Amino acid sequence: MTRAFRGLDRRSFVTSAAALGAVGFSAPGLAQTPDAGRVQYDPNDDQTRNISSFRAQDWKPYFTSLRNGAILCDYTSRAVHYWSEDESIYRLYPSSIPVSAELTRKGRTEVIKKVEGPSWAPTPDMRKRNPEWPPFVPPGPDNPLGTHALYLSWQYYRIHGTHDTRKIGRKSSNGCVGLYNEHIKELFGYAKIGTQVLII
Repeated sequence: MTRAFRGLDRRSFVTSAAALGAVGFSAPGLAQTPDAGRVQYDPNDDQTRNISSFRAQDWKPYFTSLRNGAILCDYTSRAVHYWSEDESIYRLYPSSIPVSAELTRKGRTEVIKKVEGPSWAPTPDMRKRNPEWPPFVPPGPDNPLGTHALYLSWQYYRIHGTHDTRKIGRKSSNGCVGLYNEHIKELFGYAKIGTQVLII
């Protein structure tokens, strides 16, 4: 199998997964039955939590409530889940994840700011690793944050879009969670200041 064909095949899969995964489910229509392999989320034990592949999830193993809505970023399945406070909306999106453990942060945080048309500047650590990068990129089609960004309470961490769709579904970020621009636009509309976020 040629490299080009493998890439096309993977891209087709990711695109199909995106189309399927981003479909919204109303709570009554989504089977939320527990399965035998699911256990409560333990932030200290990656082996005992649910590490199944990209699929619909129930929010209850991860959050005590859906106050202000909830976003789950699962690095194992490279997926972002969103539940609205009243459970009427559920979304599932493919995502990019950090390229290495050193750039990865996990735990609980929340959305503290929403920016449409974000600008981007590399962090000091990024500049050290990549001195050739520009110090600032204004909003636009070449911006690494894409069209929308949800800023988290952790400094420098975002859930954002991307100008490079090849990154989705891969270890490709410097710490943030990336989505297709059409998906971050939708999530941006659902999320609000105070939406809780769990990264696992």
